[in-house]
Amino acid sequence: MSSIIHTLQNTVARAVEKLYGEATEPSKVQVNNTPPDFTGDYSVVVFPFVKIAKKAPDATAVEIGEYLKKNVAEVKSFNVVKGFLNLEISDAYWQQFLQSVAADSGFGRQPRNGRKVMVEFSSPNTNKPLHLGHIRNILLGWSCSRILEAIGYEVVKTQIINDRGVAICKSMLSWQKWGAGKTPENTGIKPDHFVGDWYVLFEQKTKAEYEEWQQTEEAKRIFETKKKPNQGEKEFFKEYKNKWFNDHSTLGAEVREMLLKWEAHAPDTLALWKKMNGWVYEGFEQTYNDLGVSFDKLYYESDTYLLGKDIVEEGLSKGVFFKKDDGSVWVDLTDAGHDQKLVLRSDGTSVYITQDLGTAQMRHRELGCERYVYVVADEQNYHFQVLFEILKRLGEPYAEGLHHLSYGLVELPTGRMKTREGTVVDADDLIAEVIRLANEQASERGEIEGVSPAERQENLRRVGMGALKFFIVKVHPHKKMIFNPEESVDLQGQTGPYIQYSYVRINGLMQRVEKEKVDLSKAGAYGDIQPQEKELLVALHDYPNVVLKAAEGYDPSLVANFCYDLAKKYHRFWHDLSIFNADTVEAKAFRLTLSRSVGQVLKSGMGLLGVEMPERM
Repeated sequence: MSSIIHTLQNTVARAVEKLYGEATEPSKVQVNNTPPDFTGDYSVVVFPFVKIAKKAPDATAVEIGEYLKKNVAEVKSFNVVKGFLNLEISDAYWQQFLQSVAADSGFGRQPRNGRKVMVEFSSPNTNKPLHLGHIRNILLGWSCSRILEAIGYEVVKTQIINDRGVAICKSMLSWQKWGAGKTPENTGIKPDHFVGDWYVLFEQKTKAEYEEWQQTEEAKRIFETKKKPNQGEKEFFKEYKNKWFNDHSTLGAEVREMLLKWEAHAPDTLALWKKMNGWVYEGFEQTYNDLGVSFDKLYYESDTYLLGKDIVEEGLSKGVFFKKDDGSVWVDLTDAGHDQKLVLRSDGTSVYITQDLGTAQMRHRELGCERYVYVVADEQNYHFQVLFEILKRLGEPYAEGLHHLSYGLVELPTGRMKTREGTVVDADDLIAEVIRLANEQASERGEIEGVSPAERQENLRRVGMGALKFFIVKVHPHKKMIFNPEESVDLQGQTGPYIQYSYVRINGLMQRVEKEKVDLSKAGAYGDIQPQEKELLVALHDYPNVVLKAAEGYDPSLVANFCYDLAKKYHRFWHDLSIFNADTVEAKAFRLTLSRSVGQVLKSGMGLLGVEMPERM
């Protein structure tokens, strides 16, 4: 059925033209939910029309209200408070709306629109397991994909796996030097954790080598000749570490040698690389399965890192890039508020931006999407601003459809994580922890009768994963956040389990309806909709628009917070009104139908966030 909001917008626009002689775009008419302390369902903001009407806000609102009352059958009454036109919608409309929602299992979703969008997320390195930061990236990418699908897009979910380079060679060299034949199989360690442990060991060995080198005469001579005025040894050597690794470190030299062998396709090095990356991919797949995510297309940096050189040549011929005396190629973006950016080194080798230019062009040729969404932390804001600006200057046809979904860092209450020091919270450990906490809370509440151990474990998994996912996505992507595992499973807070509990309550009602064969056909005869019921109906009515706004803004937190608000309203409804013991069979049928519709929308909305609903709690 047609949205009452669209009807109101169109009719207000006609009213303004008829009453005051000036055309208005319906989409610019502001219709909001009426605040709780006023009477009404929707409020029209009339202040934009006061100048046209040449009347006071209240007088303008009354005239528009009378026009709506006369021309919109669904408008039952109106009142004006301080220039706001508050409209009460007829019970007949809400009855019809509820029946349409109850009959539509896909309520809130739009039909396919024939358009395609790519969402790139996760994009891990193969030298370590996925961690808490990856979880936020993955959940944002996955939920945005689901939300875009809900409004009609064909979504291609991709990741680019960073499977080459110095960091990967560190893990390889570490295992080669100190592994002594250990494998994930013979140690019982999850494969990606196994590889990550060797990366951490390499960093520990490097740290020890650096500390030992700092005591040498060579180190003391370098400190004396290169230190800044008043700079102490500790500060100097902290800054000097990367240069030391490149110029003096024995381990650094071995890593560079391994990288050169890889680039030269040395058989032994390639075999080691494939073996260890294979272990990591096996581990990643287990984590992705636990998170309930998957990808349609995988890209590997080992395949894409040489891409982009032809684009640089083309850009030189177009005057987009320029060459310096040393042969390096640059782009001047100072007129766009950036600086000059290197796109090709003097020795002809690529930099990251070169690779990303080539990958973007290749993907457009392969996928043909109209939008390309990159889910990457805000630490890379500058990189994507430069990348998108270069692609626009190159005249790439897809350049206007590029979007960087930038998100803030996620931390634990104990602070930031550091991979090199082995203090990162692995995704697998965090998943296990929230499920453990869900189990602990369930035990405190007591066992659910008549539930098999397998069903109990599945419900606990859903609660734990729901807690993790909801807590992450309820925060606007641009904001930094602190993830607190204990807080995430709280049944009383703004959490996934709180919403799941609302659904379980409704599910229990529906099981009783089925068991007792309750007749819901009399719901349409209910004629006295209560404020608590109206509150739920208005919220359900908002759902499709919330999904649309979330898709347009790449902001799953809108859906998450909608689900929380709907659950909170349902708890109020449950507390204030009798459902099964309602005064009349019509009220009982109406409230049960309303409950079923709320459960349907909660399951739909949480599903867009990747959250599964438990049947029992």
